[in-house]
Amino acid sequence: MTSIHYNRIPAFYNQSLKTIFSAILIFLLSVSPILAQKVVDTAQPFVTYIANPHQQSVKLYWKNDSNGIFKSILNLKNWLTKNNSTLVFAMNAGMYTQSNAPLGLYIENHKQITVLNTKTGHGNFYLKPNGVFYLTADNKPFIATSDKFVANGNIKYATQSGPMLVINGKIHPALKKGSANLNIRNGVGILPDNTILFAMSKTAISFYDFANYFKKMGCRNALYLDGFVSRTYLPEKNWIQTDGNFGVIIGVTKIKNRN
Repeated sequence: MTSIHYNRIPAFYNQSLKTIFSAILIFLLSVSPILAQKVVDTAQPFVTYIANPHQQSVKLYWKNDSNGIFKSILNLKNWLTKNNSTLVFAMNAGMYTQSNAPLGLYIENHKQITVLNTKTGHGNFYLKPNGVFYLTADNKPFIATSDKFVANGNIKYATQSGPMLVINGKIHPALKKGSANLNIRNGVGILPDNTILFAMSKTAISFYDFANYFKKMGCRNALYLDGFVSRTYLPEKNWIQTDGNFGVIIGVTKIKNRN
């Protein structure tokens, strides 16, 4: 390969190359603090959103009206836009199979799509007790362990995942402090005022520390949703992740004004 030597290049081009390289260097130096802040930002270790289902539209989404699985937050966002809604928050909402089907119970708009999964197996979902996050017909949010969940016909939306993070105010007994099992994690908890706390860690975190965050926030019950694949869309906090290949997605929307 032929090397380039500045002293063999005409002065005009020599100076032009130096000017271009200098401009690139200045640009990189100027944006590096911004990039570093986005990656590190240890003062805010979680992306969080509090939803009030009595004042906002909180729904679970899996398939569009053409029976196609949304898979990504971007696909959901675009579909909602076409249907006159604005997505203000979204997050993947439970584990799924290789075909993007819910791994456990899934209820959408009062219709049970998949049944409660009470099987034993390997992986986070099967670390009992796992649980169900659900909304009733009157928009009250709940999280229950799977063995306590009752499909009573009054449930509008539900998604099953696992493990539970906080159970009746206590951290799941299988989650150990100081664990070396670190990962990006997202989950959901119910706050004392019956609003919904969604959270995703910005960096790898243990199950125990993640559960402890929900407990400190006052959640008596909290549920793990998923791990390293997790994505959150929250433009009001400049956190925009719209990719993914998911099963169920939770979305909070506002209705656009009609002309």
